Amino acid sequence: MDAIEALKTRRCVRSFKPDPLQKETLEDIIDCGRLAATARNEQPWEFVVVTDPAMRKQIADATDFGKFIANAPACIAVLCEDGKYYLEDGSAATQNILVAARAHGLGACWVAGDKKAYAPKICAMLGAPESCKLVSLIALGHPAEFPNIGKRTLDEVLHWEKF
Repeated sequence: MDAIEALKTRRCVRSFKPDPLQKETLEDIIDCGRLAATARNEQPWEFVVVTDPAMRKQIADATDFGKFIANAPACIAVLCEDGKYYLEDGSAATQNILVAARAHGLGACWVAGDKKAYAPKICAMLGAPESCKLVSLIALGHPAEFPNIGKRTLDEVLHWEKF
């Protein structure tokens, strides 16, 4: 799948088949995350891939709206060293991961991390240094169903020269 198709067809998937993911596929997806745009080339990110069902359940239980993480074959935690642009950089890495997952034919869903009360708890669960912030959790796997949620049309969102 080319990049444009992956971008235009990516949707949030919250229902997964139990099939495990190949380590090489996960590594390629993380590699795409680490190549994201980054302010001043700081590259503050660290990625923790969680495939252990018990740990995924603990993470899911800690979240507000990420209970489906427990049923995904993998969860990727995107963490960043605290700094001026950690949120922007971590968000760019997260988006790259979401698009790379789609390009591999997988489904994924971004679950908020930054500014959530549970973020420090999940960082501690993952053994992250105190200097790290949780930017996102990404549930990942083969989609059990692929949602076809409508998006606003280009005419509704595009403005030329001024709003």
